[in-house]
Amino acid sequence: MNNGKKLVKSSTDKYIMGVCGGLAEYLEIDPTVIRLIWAGASLFSAGAGIILYIIAGVLMPSDTDVVG
Repeated sequence: MNNGKKLVKSSTDKYIMGVCGGLAEYLEIDPTVIRLIWAGASLFSAGAGIILYIIAGVLMPSDTDVVG
């Protein structure tokens, strides 16, 4: 399935909290694509994407905190 991958915030590929970078690493796609999709979703959902980003940034562990 996910080959032991874990969804974590990226400490190397981040602009704000590393959520999009971590999601891109998990899905194995370009982080710019994730950022564009997230920005578009935020614009067209009256800011709900921003709230979800903050929630994900608080709940997702950092890649430096996860062992293995």
